[in-house]
Amino acid sequence: MRNNESEHESEHRDSQVSELELRVRALEHVLTQKGYIDPAALDELIDAYQTKIGPRNGARVVARAWCDPAFRAWLLDDATAAIASLGYSGRQSEHMVAVENSAAVHNLVVCTLCSCYPWAVLGLPPVWYKSAPYRARAVKDPRGALREFGVELPESTRIRIWDSTAEVRYLIIPRRPAGTERLTETDLAALVTRDSMIGTGLVPAPK
Repeated sequence: MRNNESEHESEHRDSQVSELELRVRALEHVLTQKGYIDPAALDELIDAYQTKIGPRNGARVVARAWCDPAFRAWLLDDATAAIASLGYSGRQSEHMVAVENSAAVHNLVVCTLCSCYPWAVLGLPPVWYKSAPYRARAVKDPRGALREFGVELPESTRIRIWDSTAEVRYLIIPRRPAGTERLTETDLAALVTRDSMIGTGLVPAPK
C-alpha cells in the first residue's frame, strides 16, 4: 500500500481489485454491445469526476471552513447542508459528516466493507482506497498505515477511524498549515489535497 497508484496497481495486478476491474470491463463491453450504455457518455462522466471535479470541490469546502468560522461551525454541525450550500451534492454524497483534525486527534476514513466514498466532493476513489490491504490495515494498524503514506504522527496524537458506509460518508477538515494567514481562500484551496481530506495525508505548507 503506497500513495502511488501505478505501483499499487502493479503490486495488486492479481488481486481481487484487478479481478473486479476485469469483470467491470467485461460487463461494460456487453452492455455497450446491447446498446444499454453510451461509451462516450460514460467516458465523459468518468472524466468529470477524475479531472474536473476530483478533490477540487472538497478543497473549496475546506478552504471556506478555514476562512469562515461560521461556515466551519455549520460544516461540523450539518455537513450535508453546508456542503450543498456551495453547490456540491448528490453522487454518493447525500449524507455527509465532517470531522476536524487537531494536534490531539487525527482522523482517518476507510470503508471496511467496500469503497463508499463522497464522489461529489472528492471525485472518484483512488485504487488504494478500494484495496483490501488498506481497508484492513487502516483499522488494525492505522499508525503503520499512515506511515506508508509518509505521515508520521506524534505518539501523543490519537488516531480516530471513521467507517464510511452507504448511509454516511465523511470529509476530514485537515489542519491548516502555518504561514498561510495571508493567503486567499482560492490559494488555500489549491493547497488542500485529496489524501488530506481522507486522512492519509497532511496539507503541505506553501513554498
